[in-house]
Amino acid sequence: MIDHQVRVHPSAEHLPREEQLAWKLAEAATATQEAEGLDPAAAEMAANRIIDNAAVAVAALRRRPVAVARAQALSHRTSSGASVFGVAAGTRVSPEWAAWANGTAVRELDFHDTYLAADYSHPGDNIPPLLAVAQRTGRSGADLLRGIIAAYEIHVALVKGICLHAHRIDHVAHLSAATACGIGAMLRLDTGTVYQAVQQAVHTTTATRQSRKGEISSWKAFAPAFAGKAAVEAVDRSMRGEGSPSPVYEGEDGFVARMLDGPDASYTVSLPGPGEVRRAILDTYTKEYSAEYQAQAVIDLARTLREKAGPLGKVRSVVLHTSHHTHQVIGSGSGDPQKYDPAASRETLDHSVPYIFAVALEDGGWHHEHSYAPERAGRPATVELWKRISTVEDPEWTRRYHEADPARRAFGGRAVITFEDGSVVEDQLAVADAHPAGARPFDRAGYTRKFRTLTEGIVTGPAQEGFLRTADRLAELGAAELTALFPAVDTNAVAAHDARLPKGLF
Repeated sequence: MIDHQVRVHPSAEHLPREEQLAWKLAEAATATQEAEGLDPAAAEMAANRIIDNAAVAVAALRRRPVAVARAQALSHRTSSGASVFGVAAGTRVSPEWAAWANGTAVRELDFHDTYLAADYSHPGDNIPPLLAVAQRTGRSGADLLRGIIAAYEIHVALVKGICLHAHRIDHVAHLSAATACGIGAMLRLDTGTVYQAVQQAVHTTTATRQSRKGEISSWKAFAPAFAGKAAVEAVDRSMRGEGSPSPVYEGEDGFVARMLDGPDASYTVSLPGPGEVRRAILDTYTKEYSAEYQAQAVIDLARTLREKAGPLGKVRSVVLHTSHHTHQVIGSGSGDPQKYDPAASRETLDHSVPYIFAVALEDGGWHHEHSYAPERAGRPATVELWKRISTVEDPEWTRRYHEADPARRAFGGRAVITFEDGSVVEDQLAVADAHPAGARPFDRAGYTRKFRTLTEGIVTGPAQEGFLRTADRLAELGAAELTALFPAVDTNAVAAHDARLPKGLF
């Protein structure tokens, strides 16, 4: 890996584009090997993530934000466009709108892959815009695979090197850069074109984290889809010869100087050198449960503690000792009263670790729909237990969260349950069971099981098997076969559901 230093440069101090981070990102992406030369484990994981994305997208087809995004996309039909989840196989829409609709479907349940380091990310959000552009441009499965591997490589590098959340900047700014790089690698664009696209994408998708604060709305699902759509449009403009705000990262009024640590800041972003195998996708991990990633280990911990604790009616308090991030973002350290509100939105509840721990402790598990149902959130016994749960930051768990070695990094915590008689039950868990370092890491069988479970009753058995066979042949797929990466569903039922939505401008 090659370390690239990123600091602010005044305009009078001309920084050659070859020394700018956006160029380095574009250069690393356009040097990505041909699909047949990619690391086999990385290629298999890319197929796993296509399966994962399809599973959660299909499960979310009738959720309102997904239906709205789909309706908007269907207003932009074109014969040479891209497919949309839940729509008839022959229907095509403009690729940026396919990226929008499919990106929203993938993100809605907060149930696909994650990578956590200096910042946060869901690298699987790169796949919908790449797949849309691949269909629009007639690319093969091997081309798509190359693009996915490149996008993950860039995304992980940025998340490792540059913290956004400390400045309350949303993590989709890293996503849009990675997507532009992935598209560039997939289309074999020159480094200069990708460089301009990266800068346009970052400039137009820098937003605050208010989308994940307080009363969290449906925009949480739309935000990464917007970044993917913006990246597609940025690549299109760059291919037509248009420039961008430059240097977008290092400029004296740029990203680092005005959004992050300021004029004296310095960051290190490590990128693969020429010929170095791209394996960053293997550092990322998916979710077994539909909840914010720091809650994954907490759910597994609650399942264990449920067996030890016995009846929960006489709990005096539950304290979860955990990392700074878990405490401040999804815990009581956020200061958000909405995290204790039974009438809160689903998006708010999946970012409330006190709620999640209460339900998992009572139920011994988690369901992507039932665990968020209004009647479940409003159950009196749950509400009583919920308000007795708090989080505290433990410096040791914060240190473990930022551990340099991915195999030793921890995203869990220690739960202490105190009963009214003074007795205490406690336990701890470092990572979720499904994490690569967990008790039962997800493998192809795990992804397949998740797909079958989430699409049961929506995708027929034969259609499930056909999709899985197609995903397994990703590197061998011809351009026309990419349509089969969208599982067939009852499109009439989906259309009937969508017809009840209010109309917009399109």
